[in-house]
Order: sequence, then structure tokens, then C-alpha cells
Amino acid sequence: MKRVYTNVLIVLSFVLFASSCVVQQNPVSGNKRAYAYSWQQEIEIGQSADGEIVSQYGLYDDSDLGEYVTQLGEELLEVSHMRREGAADMFKQTEFTFRVLDSPVVNAFALPGGYVYVTRGLLSHLNNEAQLAVVVGHEIGHVAGRHASQRALSQQIGQVAVIGGSILGQELFGLPGQSLLNLSSQAAQLLFMSYSRDHERESDRLGVEYSAMKNYVAAEGSEFFTSLRRISEKSGQSIPNMLSTHPNPGEREKTIPQLAEEWRQQGYEQTIYGTERYLQLINGIVFGDNPRQGFLDDGRFVHPDLEFYFPVPNQWQLINQPSQVVLVKGEGEAVMIMRIDSQNSTPRESVNQFVNQEGFSLNESGEARSSQTWNAYRAEGTIEQDGTTLGVHVYSVEFMNRIYRFINYTTAAQYDNHVDDFNLVTSRFDQLRDESLLSIQPVRLQVVEADRRRPFNEFLPGELPMDIEREDIAIINQVELDTMIEPGTLLKIPVQ
Repeated sequence: MKRVYTNVLIVLSFVLFASSCVVQQNPVSGNKRAYAYSWQQEIEIGQSADGEIVSQYGLYDDSDLGEYVTQLGEELLEVSHMRREGAADMFKQTEFTFRVLDSPVVNAFALPGGYVYVTRGLLSHLNNEAQLAVVVGHEIGHVAGRHASQRALSQQIGQVAVIGGSILGQELFGLPGQSLLNLSSQAAQLLFMSYSRDHERESDRLGVEYSAMKNYVAAEGSEFFTSLRRISEKSGQSIPNMLSTHPNPGEREKTIPQLAEEWRQQGYEQTIYGTERYLQLINGIVFGDNPRQGFLDDGRFVHPDLEFYFPVPNQWQLINQPSQVVLVKGEGEAVMIMRIDSQNSTPRESVNQFVNQEGFSLNESGEARSSQTWNAYRAEGTIEQDGTTLGVHVYSVEFMNRIYRFINYTTAAQYDNHVDDFNLVTSRFDQLRDESLLSIQPVRLQVVEADRRRPFNEFLPGELPMDIEREDIAIINQVELDTMIEPGTLLKIPVQ
């Protein structure tokens, strides 16, 4: 079985501009300063974007783990600047939301108004509760510092981000990238905003402060940044939350223990690691891409849970997301987007809903059948986008009581060069019948206790599943392959 790790270079260019600035209090400093948004607007922005983020990425299906992250977040919130004496009531009364996203990418981020997210990929790379406390405290710090609203006011943002396995914020032939993600312009802007080094350093400081005040061993946070550095070095590129404007992980490895020591000297005893509790909660967590949600296999995209497949032509990159599958040709010269259409009950209605929109010029349409079995409807036409004429191929197929709609496009001048690929993918959409694929299960991390003293490498099975490399497992355990492991040490081992 082949797996695809698609790292798409994305240029996200947009302008965050407030028609009038707002002068309000900063919860961290207590001083008043100018912001792009009022606090109430920040809350409303976060609420709106939160629904889009959850819809796009999905929540990780583990209620105990979700409740645990929420509980930890609320404990840290108690000692944060959002709840301290002297904080304005509007800050004290703001409810925070903590979520675990079903994504293999190692990341954590926050939206204005109290929305904090960690991915299952990040949780896999942490070894104890103290490390998670520093990360969650860091994100609370971004909200408390009102960093997004400060950046929105201070500059126009045009940034380059490397995002593993997804098209985010990209513009293709005039179609905004958030249309690929189903994110609004504002949500995309906030999600991919790069904080300044000063903002990142302040959030590091606050993450350590909040963790130390809750008696966590805050210096443990440096181990996570060591992992980030190792991931970056192994891949040869930076990872999503380590953009060029951020302090590098090596710097943060050094400063976090120093910050923790400053709080110890102020009398905050830091004794809680929470290793056993944490590892018990992530025991069985999905590691890496979940094949149940679709993967590339021998030139086909197969989806075991939904029981379908379709061919992926040569030279097309596959980008699999919870709400859609995107195929991109070359550097973006042509695009195919497949989504479930929950608004229409027949293929014809589904296609017509798209082609009847203003600006679409229909060339032809008619009945079709996928794999000579499944009822379908297709249409071809053009649409004008920002002065460019796009050639568009729309195809909807009815399969197992769902309507799947493909929207395929390129420039009108290049349409004839890509229409064969459009037809290949859509006409061969079919039912997945291979039992070995239908029954495939994701890789999960199993927590085991070392039974004797030996090098870490000797605890790993002879063959790892899903093309996982031995170094990957060393990184998530925060050891080297030749590190001597003492008896009783808890280790995370991948199983499938």
C-alpha cells in the first residue's frame, strides 16, 4: 500500500484591515491600546470561525480525551490573566472552548475570543501532562494577549506557509483558496496569521507562567520544542506552527527551562509531570493518517468507510480532507474537488445547482453512468473569475444514498488538455469491494512498559506499519534510537 504525504507550498495573501481601530484593555499588561476589533467582535469572530474549523477538520472521536483537554484548559484558565483580580468583567466572563482536532499534523492554535485547538498529531508527540499544559497555556496566552487583533491592526499580511496535506488559502485561477477549504475569508485569515516573534515569546512566557502556577514541571515544555526541531530536521522543512517569524525551536528549548526556574525561585513548586495519567488517556490514539478516511492505493483513491474508489491520474497530487478530496495537477494548472452534496437528492439537481449560478455559461449537459452502474449527470461550461475564463467540468453521481459532486476546472485555454483526466476520474467512480481494503484499520499508539534495560530501538517491532520510520517513533517518545531505556519506563509503540 502506498501513502501520500503531500506538502503543498501555499501563498496566502490577504489584507486584514479595520475601518476604525478600537482602544481597549490588554488583559496581560492591564494597559489600554489600539486593536482592530473590540473584545465582543473577537468573541463573535471566534464563534463563527470555530464552526468552520470543526466542520473542515473534524473532532477526534474520543470524548474522554476531549474532556481531559477541556479540564486541563479550564485549570490553566483559572490562573491566567483572563481570570485575575483587576481583569475587566468582559474578560472574566468569556467562556473558553478547547477542542481536539482529528488531524495528524503536529499543531496547536487559537482563535480570538477563547477558542483553543490541539491536534491528535500533537498529542501523540507529548509525553506527559506538564508538556500539554505548557502548550495549552501558550495558546491561552495568544488569546489573553489579543495577538490576532494586534496583528490585524498593525500590518497587511502576505505570508508563505508550508502546510502538510492540505490546500489552505491558496488562490487558483482567481478562485479563493478558502473556497477549497469551505472557510470564510475571515476564518482563513485568522487561521493562517503569523504572530510576531514578540507575540510568540510572550505566549511562551505565559504558557510557562500558567503551568508553573498550577505546579506543573513547566521546564518539560522544552522537550516538545526539541521534538519540533527533530521533526523539522528530519523533513528538511519547517512545520505549520514554526513559521519564519517565530523563534526557532532551538531557542525555545533553552528559554523555557530558564523561565520555569524563574517561577520556581518565586516560590511556585513545580512537581507535577502527570505522565501515567496522560499516557493512559492517549493509549490507543490514532497515529498518522487514518486510512479509514481514505488513502491512495495503487493509483486509486479508496475510502473504506464510505466504500468507494476512483482513479487518480499520473502527475496529480491528492489532498484528502474530512469534508472533501482535492486533486491538483502540477503546480496548480488544473483542479478537481469532490464533496458530498447534502443539499440535493439527485445527480441532475446537484449539477444544475452549480451551473445555474450567475456567471456560468453552459456548453452541454446530460445523463451519465459511472462504471456503467451508478446514475450520474454531467455538464461542461465556462465561468469568468477575475478576468480569467475557466473551463469547468461538473459531475454528480448517486452512490449508496449519497450524492457525490465533482467540480473540475482549469483555464479555458487548457481545458482540452485536462478534460480526459476529468472524465477518467468521474466515469470510473465505483464501489470498493476489496475486503482487505474495506477492513483496514488505522495505526494506533499502544503504551507498553519496558520490561528490562535495553536500547529503545530493540523495543520496536521488526517491521513498522504504514511506512512509519523508526526515527518517527523515537521522536514521539522523545528519545534517540540508541537511548538506554530503564525497566518500568512507559513507551508509545505503533500497532495496526
